[in-house]
Amino acid sequence: MRSLYFTPDHEMFRNTVRQFIEKEVAPHAEDWEKNQRIPHFIWTRMGELGFLGINYPEQYGGTGADFFYSVVFLEELPRSTMGGFAAAVSVHEYMAAEYIYRFGSETLKNNYLIPSIKGEKIGALAVTEPNTGSDVAAIRTKAVRDGDYYIINGSKTFITNGVFGDFVIVATKTDTEAGAGGISLIIVDHTTPGFSARQLHKMGWHSSDTGELTFEDVRVPITNLIGEENRGFYYIMECFQLERLVGAIGSLNGALLGLELTLRYIKERQAFSRPLAKFQVIRHAMADLKTELEAARQFTYYTAWLHSQGEMAVDYSSMAKLLTSELAKKTADVCLQFFGGYGYMDEYLISRMYRDVRVGTIVGGTSEIMREIIARILIDQVDYRPAQERKEKEQPLEGKLEETLPPTPHTAADIFQSLPERFLPEKAGDWETVFHFDISGPEGGQFTATVKKGKCSVERGLNGEAKCTVKVSDKTYKDVETGRTKAEVAFMTGKIRISDLAEMMQFTKMFRRLPKI
Repeated sequence: MRSLYFTPDHEMFRNTVRQFIEKEVAPHAEDWEKNQRIPHFIWTRMGELGFLGINYPEQYGGTGADFFYSVVFLEELPRSTMGGFAAAVSVHEYMAAEYIYRFGSETLKNNYLIPSIKGEKIGALAVTEPNTGSDVAAIRTKAVRDGDYYIINGSKTFITNGVFGDFVIVATKTDTEAGAGGISLIIVDHTTPGFSARQLHKMGWHSSDTGELTFEDVRVPITNLIGEENRGFYYIMECFQLERLVGAIGSLNGALLGLELTLRYIKERQAFSRPLAKFQVIRHAMADLKTELEAARQFTYYTAWLHSQGEMAVDYSSMAKLLTSELAKKTADVCLQFFGGYGYMDEYLISRMYRDVRVGTIVGGTSEIMREIIARILIDQVDYRPAQERKEKEQPLEGKLEETLPPTPHTAADIFQSLPERFLPEKAGDWETVFHFDISGPEGGQFTATVKKGKCSVERGLNGEAKCTVKVSDKTYKDVETGRTKAEVAFMTGKIRISDLAEMMQFTKMFRRLPKI
């Protein structure tokens, strides 16, 4: 099939991946499922073949290929016939390694990213906790500074690669009073004293290890901090989009493989002296599934293209994840039905696929969370906070600056142009930056904000070269500045588009708050 997205080189790569999966992975599926573990040799083999560093630069051992090579790779993983294998590889390459590459220091890249690309060290991402679920801001694991170390205490659960991996990126509170603004990401080696992992036994994904992790006075050097302290929530929100896109690609192609197996079966299996494929009710059901899956595939490809263009497409990533995971669940159910009693037997592959597909609507954000994010964008709700965040907002923070401008500026443009009057030079120090703000709508405009030599200036127009560009509507900008919408919520739902999140977070610390209106 001709494609807007794939070149002949992509298809050559697909053949290479498929041969590897079918010859070196799929034949081991029964053993790996039974042992509930992926042997280390297959990781190093994937490293040798360049499969674990597809999008990472050559300086770290990657191949620096475009994102659609990853799409090809992710599409072929389900041919392992193990949802757990596909999940473990995806978590390692597109979650754990991604955080280190995007936000980690060169030391962390040398110590963890390069070995990850080689398949020598396997990583996990630990965000979920037993009592918090999808509410990232409410996590309780905490890290306390002790000289050049962090002391970590807490627990995590449902962590893929958490038992047999080599390191885990832990989301932990470094400022327990700051809510979402007090979360940091810290790497913990599995061999660190005080760290322990208990393997959980699941309905599906048997080949991958899923762990409950415990941290008891785990002592980690401060150099294991990813990015900057207290910015972990924003890193997580930014990387969630890739995680959901990866999940969408996996769900979709697992469903397509299930359809392929079912087509083969209904052509061979007979009832009432004719193949099942001759019964109209089955033919039409398969036609419906194929139509829905192809539509979902093109939508997912478009979302992948947006990602390849640097877009943080919160809406499309959420819709792709919701659509494909729910459709995969439906496909598995319909396909198993056509296998009849045999579909319920462990010896039939469709049975394993049915078990594996169920978790797709849960991991990476449940379908309910996806719908809520989409609804925020579609219906344009001003604000939405989990209970814990609302509680934090109601409690005044010690030392909060309450000084504001005597009257509150009325329009978004007025608010922006009040920045020099609200500037806090003692917060800026010798930090310098240039921002371009494109505030759309009748109350907005285009502005350049410059911080230099302890002063802030604002001028109309997009002038000079900016370190960071921001695109936002006048309504959203005004709601964020006046406290009616939390900045992280607006960012997470795609209402604010920022080219450099770390630069933006530094910028926001430089100004007095406006009163809520």
